[in-house]
Amino acid sequence: MRDDLQGIRYPWPDAPEPGGWIEVAEGVLWIRLPLPMVLDHVNVYALDEGDSWTLIDTGFHTKRSVMMWEELLKTALGGKPVSRVILTHHHPDHIGMAGWFMERGASLWASRTAWLLSRMLILDVEDEATPQAETFWREAGMDPDILAKRMSERPYNFADVCAPIPVGYTRLKEGDVLHAGGRSWDVREGNGHAPEHLTFWSREDNLVLSGDQIICSISPNIGVYPTEPMADPVGDWIASCEKFSELAHEDHIVLAGHKRPFTGLPFRMRQLRENHVHGLDRLAAFIEAPKTAVECFPVLFKRKIDQGTYGLALVEAVAHLNHLLLEGRAERKLGEDGAWLWSSKG
Repeated sequence: MRDDLQGIRYPWPDAPEPGGWIEVAEGVLWIRLPLPMVLDHVNVYALDEGDSWTLIDTGFHTKRSVMMWEELLKTALGGKPVSRVILTHHHPDHIGMAGWFMERGASLWASRTAWLLSRMLILDVEDEATPQAETFWREAGMDPDILAKRMSERPYNFADVCAPIPVGYTRLKEGDVLHAGGRSWDVREGNGHAPEHLTFWSREDNLVLSGDQIICSISPNIGVYPTEPMADPVGDWIASCEKFSELAHEDHIVLAGHKRPFTGLPFRMRQLRENHVHGLDRLAAFIEAPKTAVECFPVLFKRKIDQGTYGLALVEAVAHLNHLLLEGRAERKLGEDGAWLWSSKG
């Protein structure tokens, strides 16, 4: 099958059902797990080590996920244990079950930043929104009704969907070689969606384990958060796309964290980069008259922003405006209501 946008093909037209799996290469299983969100699934990959398995990511830690994994251990994994869990990045849909597997004897491998953030965010349980979060939302121009609702609710916590992660891990970094599933994988780090996001490129065949760094039909969220309000993940993202473009070949089969495996990686890398470059150009033209970050939604996103996507849209709008500011293409001043007003410069 060929993607409507051209250049992308899908070797497997259908994805596994929730809790199901497909063997995509010798000793490599594509497992799909459900998520209770707009993006309703995450892909996990199991690599056969002979007497055990290595997992790439894990899904959320929920009662349903635990039941599915207990069944998968008996069926897809043939009763063999999981001896190692490798995290592509620190987001909860990828790390949620890691601690559960560690309690059962698995070792944990990750980038240093992913491990530190995973540990910190699981331990950092908040019962109410912080003053820093409120300031960040006000400065972005958040709708007053949405802001009031957020301030009255318990925030989302990683601990809600992630098992505790014990101390101790093995670090993976750029330039390492990972031996797993009968293959040697070159470790390449990306940034933008998550810091020190790991991807793995097989030396023996054409497989690429890409996590959320490279997905076939959606662009991963690239956001700025109250923890680092002046971050430039868009700049990091563009640099990573340029880096991976030099590694990409047409016959690579990309095994991503969401959607379906695909080929056509050179085209997809150009597309992922250009999506944000063109968005920045549209945004710079749009803010000739001053705008808040929230007022920039229409020019950045080609779909309706509803309650389920509002937060993701907000952090991504701020990310793009930050990049224009740091490039010298935009400036900002604080409005009377406490929101930054962004305008093009030069």
